[in-house]
Amino acid sequence: MAARRLRIGVQLPEVEREVRWPELRAIARAAEAVGFDSVWVGDHLLYRGDGRPERGPWEAWTTLAALAASTERVALGPLVACLAFHPPAVLAKQAAMVAEVGGGRLVLGVGAGWNADEFRAFGLPYDHRVSRFEEAWAILRGMLAGERVTLHGRFHTVQDVLLLPPPAARVPLVVGSNGPRMLSIALPDADGWNTWWADYGNTPDGFGALNARISDAACAAGRDPGSLDRSACVLVGVDGGAGERAPDPDAPAVPLERLPEHLDALASAGADEAILVLDPITETSVRALAPVLAGLGTLVARGLGGN
Repeated sequence: MAARRLRIGVQLPEVEREVRWPELRAIARAAEAVGFDSVWVGDHLLYRGDGRPERGPWEAWTTLAALAASTERVALGPLVACLAFHPPAVLAKQAAMVAEVGGGRLVLGVGAGWNADEFRAFGLPYDHRVSRFEEAWAILRGMLAGERVTLHGRFHTVQDVLLLPPPAARVPLVVGSNGPRMLSIALPDADGWNTWWADYGNTPDGFGALNARISDAACAAGRDPGSLDRSACVLVGVDGGAGERAPDPDAPAVPLERLPEHLDALASAGADEAILVLDPITETSVRALAPVLAGLGTLVARGLGGN
């Protein structure tokens, strides 16, 4: 495959501040206009209990459907969808429709969830999250692969379920976890893996060390590590940052002026895509990235989604 540049995505605002739909749409369209490859939304329901005011994001799948109809080129996906929020067969239907609206641009990132407060508030079971994920993954993966799925599990039951209409294009699956058991469940079939910036210190060296562990996990899962797409979220401070995210001394933000060399090093450490978490996450910040995107070299070869 011909060499291509490191793919660059951007996360839309979640709960940094209250953002209405016109601004979300404007940021996504700006990202497409200046050359981003992908646009991502968080999948959460409510934040509380962390010493800050209660706050909540817009529902992820409704947002993704609207973005699919409002953009033309960028890949779109949840970063990442919590499989505990919907019955997995219903989630497959939701994903298929977003993929249809977007012309095959959906990349489906999935995880088990972590925010106990939102589970409790919305009446969702928080126990046995990885075991629940395992059953949900089997149903979701099978349906998106065009299979008829029957599963009588401890947490989920489906009987001869299938996805009709089928997606016009295959929906890639990305696992957002570094947990050994989660990786053992997902890596045999996942197309990609994603990690959050704080989980590797937001440095290329930190990513490289974690990436090596993921390669080992892929081998243990019986697959060629080279067949697994790797993406890393990167916290970026634009114009010194706006304090929308609390400073983390263990994972400091990358200043915008140092971002090109940071991305080059991240690609050398094995990343296929960098998903930028900008501080502040605004249309102005997105447009400030235009020179960086224009100057990227050809660093990696493979890609997910419609790009």
